[in-house]
Amino acid sequence: MSDRLLIIGTVRLPPDNLDAARPVMRRMVEASRAEPGCLEYGYAEDVLDPGLIHVKEIWADQAALDAHFASPHIAEWRAAWPALGIGERDLRVYTVGEARPV
Repeated sequence: MSDRLLIIGTVRLPPDNLDAARPVMRRMVEASRAEPGCLEYGYAEDVLDPGLIHVKEIWADQAALDAHFASPHIAEWRAAWPALGIGERDLRVYTVGEARPV
């Protein structure tokens, strides 16, 4: 099995914009999960820090991730950032091997 790509990190938006952001984030998550090579994709609100969204993605390979970055739904997501107040992003990509239970 080849190495997979794990993207993990956070994005931040004003807590008052969360209600407006949820449907946009939902469309992004659902479209991304439907992509070939997407093994996992999710956003989660931090329970202690309102407006902080944790991001976790797992991609089968670089080709799948490249296709994701070129997709129409990522363009829509990025176009929504200014209106939602998303300005602070800290996302990192890691190459990972086989997962095992802890």
